[in-house]
Amino acid sequence: MKQLIKGILIVAGCLFCTHVFTQPAAPKAAANKGGWISLFDGKSLNGWHNFNKKGKVNNWTIVNGALVCLGASANAKGGDIVTDKQYANFELEWSWKIEKGSNSGVMYHVVEAPKYQTTYETGPEYQIIDDNGWPGKLEAWQKTGCDYAMHLANDQKKLMPVGQWNTSKIVFKNGHVEHWLNGKKILEFEAWTTDWNKKKTTGKWKDYPGYGIAKTGHIALQDHGHKAYFKDIKIREL
Repeated sequence: MKQLIKGILIVAGCLFCTHVFTQPAAPKAAANKGGWISLFDGKSLNGWHNFNKKGKVNNWTIVNGALVCLGASANAKGGDIVTDKQYANFELEWSWKIEKGSNSGVMYHVVEAPKYQTTYETGPEYQIIDDNGWPGKLEAWQKTGCDYAMHLANDQKKLMPVGQWNTSKIVFKNGHVEHWLNGKKILEFEAWTTDWNKKKTTGKWKDYPGYGIAKTGHIALQDHGHKAYFKDIKIREL
């Protein structure tokens, strides 16, 4: 009897070991796919550098956990910062605020190369500007939330007053683009279509052959000579 029980226990133990050690391992890479990654740690400029430049970034700083553009650039050239990493399909979210009369923006698919002097020569822009306090006339395609000089925001746009935080989002997936502002989708379009090419070749970008054609590139924050504040910047690849 004892021998029979012993035999049963041995067989059961073998079956248990076989079950445990033959289970397929969970794919580690899949666990992190599509996860959100912070692009700003609230303390430093780690992960960012000046467009087409190496070395210390002097025209941006950290104030109370926000990434602040000091507005040191005399114009829209030379002061932008870009992510070290490049992205293709993504969902990008951030919070931002500006001061009265300020102008800034967020660009994507930005290409760094000696032949390009600015980020906007290649990267489509989510426009950020003081719609109501800008010292001059603004065209509809120049206002906050627009795909700058290409596509207009819709009537879902609700902008917080100057000095208060807004939340924005860009979704890019194989040419399908969405702009969001304060929880509302304010713009949607398809890149690289016949209509898109017509807008590009007949408008502001007609003299910029590299505009919008890259399918991967850097994320950029614009220094347009005005103060702008960014925080809670995060991205997930699609």
